[in-house]
Amino acid sequence: MKRIEAIILGLVLLSFMVSLYFYPLMPEKIAIHWNVQGQVDGYASKFPGLFILPFLFTGIVLLFITIPKVDPLKENIERFRKYYDGFIILFSAFMVFIHLYVISWNMGIRISPNMVLPIGLGLLFFYCGILCENAKRNWFIGIRTPWTLSSEKVWERTHKVGGRLFKACGVISIIGLLFPSHVAYFILIPVMFAAAFLIVFSYFAYQKEMRQLDEGVSKS
Repeated sequence: MKRIEAIILGLVLLSFMVSLYFYPLMPEKIAIHWNVQGQVDGYASKFPGLFILPFLFTGIVLLFITIPKVDPLKENIERFRKYYDGFIILFSAFMVFIHLYVISWNMGIRISPNMVLPIGLGLLFFYCGILCENAKRNWFIGIRTPWTLSSEKVWERTHKVGGRLFKACGVISIIGLLFPSHVAYFILIPVMFAAAFLIVFSYFAYQKEMRQLDEGVSKS
């Protein structure tokens, strides 16, 4: 097992151990969901409330570990593997943080999620930008549209732009801390805009490349 995989699986195990430790101390109904105003609007009984995140975390981590082994372009993933591994570790730390936050809230430490989530998500978005800037063409990781997957140049151009956009999304998410009652908009709107823009950008970048190829053929 690689050192990175051992660290990630160690964090998964930690999340289960934390749930087991706090299980006797938890109320029968556990808050597990908050609305955009930072108010609780969803509860679960003790067992699913404490273990749904660790099980979800386990499934996602196993998927992340499997992707580089099954991707037909796995050799390209190895070219930016350190950035991919860095993302998995950051994501895993974020999941453990969320799990600890849920437990803390139900233990009586009531800090609004609107004051903590923007930081974690902002860091994740910013690192997604770094990952995008270094990602090589593959079938699972990055901005995968029909046009980026069809052209190495379009992939590179789209991911350079995407890297800057996702870094900006991270900064905007953290700025949302200054507006706690509207923080969801600072998180969702920039990411939705970035995703939509990059789909359109990759399409037009591909069309431009095809026109250039056609012109080159006609001149020859």
